Amino acid sequence: MNKTLLTILFLGSCLQASFGQDIQNNPGSNHGNKFEQLGTILNTPNEQRTASGAPGVKYWQQRADYDIKCNLDEQNLQLTGAEKITYFNNSPDVLTYIWLQLDENEHSNINNANYQSSSKMPEIATTKSIDREIDAASTIDNGNGVSILKITDALGKNIKYTVNKTMMRVELPVPLKSGQQFVFNVNWKYKITDRLTLGGRGGYEYFPEDGNYLFTMTQWYPRLCVYSDFQGWQNHQFTGRGEFALTFGNFKVQMTVPADHVVGGTGECINYSAVLTPAELAKYNQSKTAAEPVEIVTLDQAKKAEVAKSKATKTWVFQANNVRDFAWTSSRKFIWDAMGQKIDGKTVMCMSYYGKEAYNLYRNYSTKAVAHTVKTYSHFTFPYPYPVAQSVEASNGMEYPMICFNYGRTEKDGTYSETAKNGMLGVIIHEVGHNFFPMIVNSDERQWTWMDEGLNSFVEYLTEELWDNKFPTKKGAAYNIVDYMKLPKDELEPIMTNSENITRFGPNAYTKPATALNILRETIMGRDLFDYAFKAYANRWAFKHPTPADFFRTMEDASGEDLDWFWRGWFYGTDACDISLDTVKFAKADVDSKIPASKTRMVKIAPPMVNSFDDISKVRNRDDKSIQFYTDKDKATQDFYWRYDRGLEKYDAATEHKQETASPFEALSSEDQSKYAGKFFYELSFSNKGGLVMPVIVEFTYTDGTKKIDRIPAQIWRHNEQHASKFYVQDKEVASIRLDPMRETADIDESNNTWGGKAQTSRFELFKQKAAAARGQSVGINPMQNVKGTL
Repeated sequence: MNKTLLTILFLGSCLQASFGQDIQNNPGSNHGNKFEQLGTILNTPNEQRTASGAPGVKYWQQRADYDIKCNLDEQNLQLTGAEKITYFNNSPDVLTYIWLQLDENEHSNINNANYQSSSKMPEIATTKSIDREIDAASTIDNGNGVSILKITDALGKNIKYTVNKTMMRVELPVPLKSGQQFVFNVNWKYKITDRLTLGGRGGYEYFPEDGNYLFTMTQWYPRLCVYSDFQGWQNHQFTGRGEFALTFGNFKVQMTVPADHVVGGTGECINYSAVLTPAELAKYNQSKTAAEPVEIVTLDQAKKAEVAKSKATKTWVFQANNVRDFAWTSSRKFIWDAMGQKIDGKTVMCMSYYGKEAYNLYRNYSTKAVAHTVKTYSHFTFPYPYPVAQSVEASNGMEYPMICFNYGRTEKDGTYSETAKNGMLGVIIHEVGHNFFPMIVNSDERQWTWMDEGLNSFVEYLTEELWDNKFPTKKGAAYNIVDYMKLPKDELEPIMTNSENITRFGPNAYTKPATALNILRETIMGRDLFDYAFKAYANRWAFKHPTPADFFRTMEDASGEDLDWFWRGWFYGTDACDISLDTVKFAKADVDSKIPASKTRMVKIAPPMVNSFDDISKVRNRDDKSIQFYTDKDKATQDFYWRYDRGLEKYDAATEHKQETASPFEALSSEDQSKYAGKFFYELSFSNKGGLVMPVIVEFTYTDGTKKIDRIPAQIWRHNEQHASKFYVQDKEVASIRLDPMRETADIDESNNTWGGKAQTSRFELFKQKAAAARGQSVGINPMQNVKGTL
């Protein structure tokens, strides 16, 4: 067992043992834990993966090319396929067997992964729920899952193989040495399942109103597992939760389907001239340069096809290069529209497929959202390298190279709610965005879900913000994760938790990492440093297999920021941010020795975030005059809801507090009277009640109504992780103080963030130090000796 694997196993055992507690180097101390370097928690740098986070000079990865022919039998709901696989061993190792994934076995009650969870009798039983439980418990084969017909070598000789649940080991006739390739053939078939009944990412949806099917063909062929430098074979069973680790390669796929079906798939169709009518082909070519989506297959055509139901077949041929997977869709129900989007001088065909049930939403928004997504993600990462990006309305959300499946249907009468529209836009942006993470930056989803879902959710957030400055995005803004962060510790797990063991999957794998990255960008690093480092990571690991250490190291290496404290707190721990403003001490340097009478005044304090749309990113985007939002550029996207929301921006809510001050000072010398005249002195004391070290953001509101924000870096906690204080000299009197006014830090308790009442006056003792003339000490301020007083 190599050192890297030992490190990974050690980390896993630590996380299990501590159940999300911080991994501490100095337990029992009030400092020296949260700011320690991650050290051996990360895998050891080597010639494959450097300490800078970049691929090393001896980095390698495997490759698998596929030539597939398949037949979709709509009448019998069965898929039959034959594939020729060419496997390239680019590793330095000699291989005696290879592993393939049989994901469709998740629907088999015999060969599924058998990861069981606790279950109870339902309070309200349904026929579907009971049938599902009976099916899962039955020892009689339900007929689902992959049936391997034969596996042969290039000469047709049978090869020995073993199916272990959702994985298949193929034993090589002779050892495969470094630099060699192995060609073999696999023939298989399986029963296509009802996706809405049995679940899963692929299958069919049946529409009883018109008697038609919509097929989403995903994880549909036996495909290679990843063999890597840091793990060997990634052959962990597919439970339906943790997604995929896949090998890059080139695909040629021939799909024989009913002749009236419209097919979309990974890559480019290379025989449109054979499967489209001349009119359809002309409209497809027209769409390449169109400013608006062009309907290649119209609503009227789709409605007619639903009734006719052809018995003939057609074969569509697709080619896709340098992709990790291949998925496709087929239905006679589809309307199909397209338009070209220029990316780095090349045209990307942005296309959508949808039934009449989604027409009024998808026709107006889907393809435009696809185009906006590939353009925006390209800005934050690298130019989109593929020729196609497609959105398919299939009443779900799932991603594959160049194609994704989304939801977004209207009501029966064609109307839709604002929630339906925004949900559709969000899922399209998210799933199309997955082309970048993990389809190109190809992390191991089964081990680290956050590396694709979290990073993608973060760039989704940026993309939604640039679609419409009032888009109600759910992932990214810090205040949206507060309800999760304030849960009891025994209900939380670190972001680094293995996918199969996460209990609250959405907040842990999607929202919390997206929030963490947005906090890095807006609050800790700043946009310029963050964007440069994030782009460096994306470019370094495009078409490669990164690990968390590669991401963490690159972000630090490219920015010059030590972020180990941040990774430790946000990714390896479960502590929350709760910074309390405990005390405010105040003094004023008056020019005479008399104590003025107490003064009382009323001040107004705006409540935090009365408009939930105004997170810090929205405010900065709105203030950046170089940014033009998609809905501002394209008037066609400004529907009723867009116009209505424009009246919901400003609120007048306010809170009143009393402020009392007094300033007893001893008489000062004439020199000091001039030096400190009119100055106001404040000492703010903070406590870290949540345990997560974070920056302290202090907003001062002065008695004249003006405001100023001071951003104290998180390193203020490095010598004492529980308590900190800061002394201020102000030119104006402070009326109120608020911590984290824009809710940037995910503080779980805002009730201890404000001061707007009475500050007990402190006695500052200003004095001249009487030091030896030879030491030449100057006039100074004694740092508030023997000062008492709290809020």
